Amino acid sequence: MSISSSLNAGVAGLSANATRLATISDNIANSGTYGYKRASADFENFVINQARGAGTYSAGGVRAATTRLIDEHGALVATSNALDLAVSGRGMLPVTTAVSLGAAGTQPLMMTTTGAFRADADGILRTESGLVLLGWPANADGSIPVLPRDTIAGLQPVVINANQTAGDPTTSMNLGVNLPATATEAGASGDVLPLSVEYFGNLGTSDTLDITFTPTVPATGASNTWTMDVRDSAQAGALIGQYTLVFDNTRANGGSLASVTTLSGGPYDPATGTLALNVAGGPITMTIGRLGDPNGLTQLSDSFAPTSITKDGSPVGNLTTVEVDDNGYVTATYDTGFTRRIYQIPVVDVPNPNGLIALNNQTFQVSPDSGSFFLWNAGEGPTGAVVGYAREGSATDVAAELTALIQTQRAYSSNAKVIQTVDEMLQETTNIKR
Repeated sequence: MSISSSLNAGVAGLSANATRLATISDNIANSGTYGYKRASADFENFVINQARGAGTYSAGGVRAATTRLIDEHGALVATSNALDLAVSGRGMLPVTTAVSLGAAGTQPLMMTTTGAFRADADGILRTESGLVLLGWPANADGSIPVLPRDTIAGLQPVVINANQTAGDPTTSMNLGVNLPATATEAGASGDVLPLSVEYFGNLGTSDTLDITFTPTVPATGASNTWTMDVRDSAQAGALIGQYTLVFDNTRANGGSLASVTTLSGGPYDPATGTLALNVAGGPITMTIGRLGDPNGLTQLSDSFAPTSITKDGSPVGNLTTVEVDDNGYVTATYDTGFTRRIYQIPVVDVPNPNGLIALNNQTFQVSPDSGSFFLWNAGEGPTGAVVGYAREGSATDVAAELTALIQTQRAYSSNAKVIQTVDEMLQETTNIKR
């Protein structure tokens, strides 16, 4: 009968509002939890169909459907730790559990939007709750290998050893030197001009390229010609390159290189203005300038002066800081001023973030409702950038939750009043027969 259905509807209303109260209490309790995603309860009604024109109505009631709004983002909060990470937009950081690292097989992929990562005793970046940050390790030259984006096979725990040292060997240098034009004129002394340039070997050792410039002194006029010898101190002063340099004396290109002839050693490339030298540790590309280029070797005036000598590489240094940039690249900085890219942190995205399975510690896993994951470069595709020195705050709006709490309380009281009224009506029915 309709009175009984009213009782059932009132009970269903109490249950639904109790569920909504549970989500509100969870949201308020986690209003200060970094990366917390707000839970929401939506009501859905039941309809019990009646024959048309029957003149009776049965209350169907209500039920609560809960969901976690994972696609809602909290505001970013600045911190003082470089490895406090958050994603400014869509996407999440790939993590796994610390307890799974020692287990055989592949670690489970979990996702989180933010985390305060610190290096543990083994140098593994992890949070206090045991979430380990995953990334792609870089090659020795800092490049990231090409890896599949739909699997976690290439992901590894990010390891930072605070006691590690590293050096960067020299692979290229730019030689900008001015040679005196007067040294190639008739009657000049013909003195050899020495120059020593430091470079760094594969083991971080400091070696030198000993370069000498010998002028060709003619009987009359000016030759504008020099012989350049390059010797490697790491090979006991062995000659690794000898070149004849002829400089232009025309009005348009006066003082710049007119020709370079290789007598021994690596060849000169006129297209790039470089010499291919082979030192003890491997090849070094030395730029002396293209023909007619005033920015390389020059012959002007009467002074011998290095104008611009630059090179890459650095000696062995101690690790000082580790930072993560917007593209997810983890860069280590050493006290020698040398920086090295050591990892890339990808950003994980799924078609339906709200379909993810919510786990403890603000982590999530894929499900049939979320769809398969894909590993993006941070800031590419639909994903946001990785932000260091920041945490994502809770998505809870306390004011809105308290307002919903008042509404839920009133709705619960109203449903209780319905049950009380039904009880009184049923009592009256019972009292018909005395």
